[in-house]
Amino acid sequence: MKYKRILLKLSGEALMGNRQYGIDPQRLAEYANDIKTVTDTGVEVAIVIGGGNIFRGLAGASNGMDRVQGD
Repeated sequence: MKYKRILLKLSGEALMGNRQYGIDPQRLAEYANDIKTVTDTGVEVAIVIGGGNIFRGLAGASNGMDRVQGD
């Protein structure tokens, strides 16, 4: 085994899948399966979830801006 531990950073954009905003459940399930495949080999996985695009979009929307432009 080359690595004992890895850090995986998933951006908010990567979690959106084909959606305009938010988290795509199907994409999330795909990542979960991929991560399980790695952990089944004995590698410890730490995950950092991004989401700045979601929060920026919400902040812009509250000021009348289109959510996509707010990102």
